[in-house]
Amino acid sequence: MSTPMQTARQQNDAEPVVPGKLSAMDRYLPVWIIAAMALGLLLGSVVPGLNTALEAVKIGEVSLPIAIGLLVMMYPVLAKVRYDRAHRVLADRKLMVTSLVINWVLAPAFMFALAWAFIPDLPEYRTGLIIVGLARCIAMVMIWNDLACGDRESAAVLVFINSVFQVFAFGALGWFYLQWLPSLLGLPTTAADFSFWAITLSVLIFLGIPLVAGLLTRLIGEKTKGRGWYEKNFLPRIGPWALYGLLFTITILFALQGATITSKPMDVLRIALPLLVYFVVVFGAGMVIGRLLNLGYAKTTTLAFTAAGNNFELAIAVAIGTFGVASGQALAGVVGPLIEVPVLVALVYVALWARKRYFTPATIAA
Repeated sequence: MSTPMQTARQQNDAEPVVPGKLSAMDRYLPVWIIAAMALGLLLGSVVPGLNTALEAVKIGEVSLPIAIGLLVMMYPVLAKVRYDRAHRVLADRKLMVTSLVINWVLAPAFMFALAWAFIPDLPEYRTGLIIVGLARCIAMVMIWNDLACGDRESAAVLVFINSVFQVFAFGALGWFYLQWLPSLLGLPTTAADFSFWAITLSVLIFLGIPLVAGLLTRLIGEKTKGRGWYEKNFLPRIGPWALYGLLFTITILFALQGATITSKPMDVLRIALPLLVYFVVVFGAGMVIGRLLNLGYAKTTTLAFTAAGNNFELAIAVAIGTFGVASGQALAGVVGPLIEVPVLVALVYVALWARKRYFTPATIAA
């Protein structure tokens, strides 16, 4: 019996059906992700010196093994993008404007409100949550969007736009939500000096490298072998590596922070609750807004995932670089993917259910 992900792929003529290993990965993906999280937590808690070894080499503030995992995860997805369709996405003003408003106005404001509502008495965790809300997703969202059969070209363009905004807006929004707005409301403020170059480096590495690699792969592959060969023969071979990279990244990430997470279960729970509300509400709002705007299932799903996902690697790097590795802000950044990964995997299935329930065949890829 085929899974919802497999059926959805088969119904979308624009997407090649990936057989064999990827289908098995699709079928048991939640199990593999939970296993990777559990393995990482176990390794981080019981293997002496593992944390130090994994952190020995870094790219910016990100552990080299995590950086490798992210690049392996991103490359196959970006190699699937049909870049000759990008101009159509840019011409879709409804999608562009809606994405910018949700990502850079509504979502950060909502996280600010949740942080103060759930943990007003814990300033370090509250600040960490706000930083998570400011770090718009540029990596894992491509995986969730692809699994839910969202629009790849739209995802690539929206992620690129988010990256540009992230470089120039992150510091300003940090000042706004941590100092100006709390002061205006009579709340305690937090001083924070975010590194412009650290944010730029994160974007260049985790989006720039796989984006250029994916673009060159498609251009060279189509020029030498043709689009038919590229999409029917080459892409199915590299496709499973996106999920392998995802599982590797999750394992390493949780291994790095296993001891911290398991030693403070109640703190993790208090941080997790507003994050859970955030991911579910923002995703649901994106789906509803996209449906009301008649964007079609593919673009609606892309809108929802790019709004709900967060750039955890940047949030963790900024928190560590600004407040220290043992800070409460860093712990809040680490708890981000602990909640985001299983919740957004579940939302992939919610999106596929919504596709069948609320979208007609004519609007699937409208």
